[in-house]
Amino acid sequence: MGVLAEAADPDGADGYRDLAGPGPEEGARSGTHRPQALLFSFLGSLVLDRALPPLPSAVFLRLLGGLGVAEAAARATLSRMTRNGLLAREQTGRTARYSLTPSAEELLRRGGSRVASPAPFGHPDGEWTLLSYSVPESRRDLRHQVRATLTWAGFGGLRDGLWIAPGTVDVARVLADAGLGDAVGMAEWFAASPLPGTDVAGLVRRAWPIERIRERHEAFLGAWEDSTGTADALGRLTLLGADWLQLLRIDPGLPTAHLPADWPAPRSAAVYRRCFEELEPAASVALSVELGLRPVEA
Repeated sequence: MGVLAEAADPDGADGYRDLAGPGPEEGARSGTHRPQALLFSFLGSLVLDRALPPLPSAVFLRLLGGLGVAEAAARATLSRMTRNGLLAREQTGRTARYSLTPSAEELLRRGGSRVASPAPFGHPDGEWTLLSYSVPESRRDLRHQVRATLTWAGFGGLRDGLWIAPGTVDVARVLADAGLGDAVGMAEWFAASPLPGTDVAGLVRRAWPIERIRERHEAFLGAWEDSTGTADALGRLTLLGADWLQLLRIDPGLPTAHLPADWPAPRSAAVYRRCFEELEPAASVALSVELGLRPVEA
């Protein structure tokens, strides 16, 4: 399965949030994906751990151009990612080439476990993590980062400062992986299970926008369920990955016992796996041809 991610903001403030790309209020098509999200979808799916040589800038420009990103925006994205330590740049004559840095590889691998999971929306029913935190008013930047990180980790807000997530979440690791070690001492968390009489379905609807999550699943299915063939596999695999991680961001994997019977998450997961398995081999070949590692097929 592919590993998909978006890099940090220039100041690093939203790095962990941006692993998932645009937020739930935004659409799920290429016009709403930031160029960074598209590039890291591509890099995670087809470059990470594949022992490829550094990629010429022309490869990135053609890919993003085919997805509607202007050349100036694409070049600016490459420059910004290089400044942020996510891409390493080398110059050979007039050709700039880029490769993933160790920090970018780590970012991609961290996001990859759920992306590659055969059941990315599954958690045992009855297991929850509750978390409470209090960040001083003087640390608004940290508060924003913590909220973004918790959202990506599957938490929903019950009320100000009180969050809940399905399953058992290693909160200390989540915060540390996001570079938010300072926040660990400002939070308390524990595993919990509902007592008899608890309206768990009501809690779920308070903490997460259920109808919006359904709409995003339906948008993903509308875009990909009938998609077949391998034409433009490189661009389509990149877009598939960016769409998929947006969906993973908004749907934390809520227990089906508290959701409508026709909940679309299993269909979405099956469609993603089918499309990825269909597109990835052809996209890998196309990239090899672009890099001159294999001849163009007649």
